[in-house]
Amino acid sequence: MQDSGPNENGLLEEAARLLGDLTGNPDAQLRDGQAEAIEALVADRRRALVVQRTGWGKSAVYFIAAKLMRSAGRGPSLIISPLLALMRDQVAAAARAGVVARTLNSSNMTEWDEVRDDLAAGRVDVLLVSPERLTNPAFRDSVLPDLIGAVGMIVVDEAHCISDWGHDFRPDYRRIGAMIRDLPPGTPVLATTATANSRVVADVAEQLGDDTLVIRGELARASLRLGVTPVRPPGVRLAWLAEHLGDFWGSGIIYTLTVSAAQDATRALRDSGWEVETYTGGTDTEERERLEVALKENRVKALVATSALGMGFDKPDLGFVIHLGAPSSPVAYYQQVGRAGRATSSADVLLMPGNEDSDIWEYFATASMPSEEDAQGVLAALDREGTLSVPALETRVGVRRGRLELLLKTLSVDGAVQRVRGGYSSTGVGWSYDGERYRHVAEVRRAEAQAMLEYETTTGCRMRYLVDALDDPDPQDCGRCDTCDAQWWDDSVSDEARHQARQVLSAVGIPLEPRGQWPSGMANLGVRLSGRIPVEERAEEGRAVARLTDLGAGQRLREFLAPAAADGPVPDDIGALCVQTLQQWRWERRPDAIIAVPSAGRPQTVRSLAANLAAAGKLEDLGDLQLVHDHGGPDVNSAFRLKEVHNAFALSPEQADQVRGRAVLLVDDMVVSRWTLTVCARELRLAGAEAVLPFALAVRG
Repeated sequence: MQDSGPNENGLLEEAARLLGDLTGNPDAQLRDGQAEAIEALVADRRRALVVQRTGWGKSAVYFIAAKLMRSAGRGPSLIISPLLALMRDQVAAAARAGVVARTLNSSNMTEWDEVRDDLAAGRVDVLLVSPERLTNPAFRDSVLPDLIGAVGMIVVDEAHCISDWGHDFRPDYRRIGAMIRDLPPGTPVLATTATANSRVVADVAEQLGDDTLVIRGELARASLRLGVTPVRPPGVRLAWLAEHLGDFWGSGIIYTLTVSAAQDATRALRDSGWEVETYTGGTDTEERERLEVALKENRVKALVATSALGMGFDKPDLGFVIHLGAPSSPVAYYQQVGRAGRATSSADVLLMPGNEDSDIWEYFATASMPSEEDAQGVLAALDREGTLSVPALETRVGVRRGRLELLLKTLSVDGAVQRVRGGYSSTGVGWSYDGERYRHVAEVRRAEAQAMLEYETTTGCRMRYLVDALDDPDPQDCGRCDTCDAQWWDDSVSDEARHQARQVLSAVGIPLEPRGQWPSGMANLGVRLSGRIPVEERAEEGRAVARLTDLGAGQRLREFLAPAAADGPVPDDIGALCVQTLQQWRWERRPDAIIAVPSAGRPQTVRSLAANLAAAGKLEDLGDLQLVHDHGGPDVNSAFRLKEVHNAFALSPEQADQVRGRAVLLVDDMVVSRWTLTVCARELRLAGAEAVLPFALAVRG
């Protein structure tokens, strides 16, 4: 029988020594909750849920417990962590305490064989993996079974993601609950989070087991000074930020709600002389690492980031967090601002809300909800045809790639499908849509959004409001925020700063890259198109005025093109933006004719756009393409969208004669998938047009 470890006094003495090594401070003392959790895991082999504020020392608990278990002859611990940034920091921290920590993730695939060998030889104390790794067939089939059989402890970091009610619920996390239920008796499990209200705590504790020890502390952060500015237009917010970023000590994070807003803000701040960089979900792994190091070493004033820079980033002396746009809930906001002031006596946190926030919240709130119709379509295809890859499934169901991958994760967690080599297969157990559950989740999300709006306008203590939203057992007024004390920032904005911000936001012209490849498997949909699109059938690079999520022209376009907005001619101010976009376009051949994509939803808008551009540019107006059949809506995947628009447009004999040998400007109101422009351009090129230049008012997203 393996040793259960040192006695209680000896265990805590050794734990204190390891804490000194981990922190680099030999006088460091275990907190009460830390000692309690370590004892429960190491001595009692219990399951514990630790809910403590960011910077409290949750990672110290699992590294120390893991080392003590290894010293007692137990197996390595498996830590499930959400982000690569967190893994990198934790591996470095573990080494200071003599803990051998390794990772298996998408950024170190060349090291996997070495890590497996070290695991087999007993040279690893801790293995860190992402929740997504648990679904990888190679890991699940060849690594996980042996690891689970000998594991010393399971750790679930950012455990609020397990719960439907957590602000950052992730389908991949749900399978962790099933894995925990199948563990051998007496396997310690630790779940940690800084952002869980009572509903989430109860849900996670229930998934861990009946005897779960819950250690919950005060969540208020005494170092943070909170404030909220009035709702103001994007240009004013950017002008203020460019003028006052130097008022904030040290380096920090500026959060935005969308990628395009991050790019706009970065451009505005750089033009004002600030050293800032953009960090989003589209930033590749190597670039993320470089940017994280640059911020930690204070080589940039700020990273302008989406929520991609959230859980897991660790810079104890982060001086400030500013939000250009509010997150969708107080809990999500608390999680992000918790990055600041962990090892400093004071850090500033400022929220700069915008009128566009609610629209963005609504989009993301509905994007993650599975559709019963889509799910049944996926299951029917897998039952009928066996294993299918994601691209192959796209030709069987009309779900866009991102939604399809999320749906497959949900079906996998619910046991209806399984990820295998080559794609996904049905398990045959079926699936039922839990409509009541999803309706309840949607209601909770709406209530959270309303609570965020109330946070912005509260006259009470802002810190108290945030921790009260997390059901802190003893919320108190902070005495430092703009409602407890006084407004602590200079609210003035100079005319020069406003002018400079307007200059940045007045920029127009989004490149529209031509499609170069047909989606795979189109024959399954009755469309005989495959492989590369011949160059002689392609459009040239096109232009749109702006993205609907831009902080500049996109704001005006989103208002004009809103689903509820009436169809009508293009207003003069938007027309001026169109002309500006065309004037800045460095085309190889100037168009001499113009033709419009027929629009079912906004025929007046598109026709007036074509007519006005024809007049302004002295182009021959060839009218609209002929609509052969209805082509549905844009909210489907690439394969189905191409099927809908294939052969949907044609040229009249007269138009075919008119386009031959000419450069044609092809206009539309909004671009979603680019397939409409692609097939229309192909019709024009096949009719003899020498060049087709797509132009649209806006790009959605």
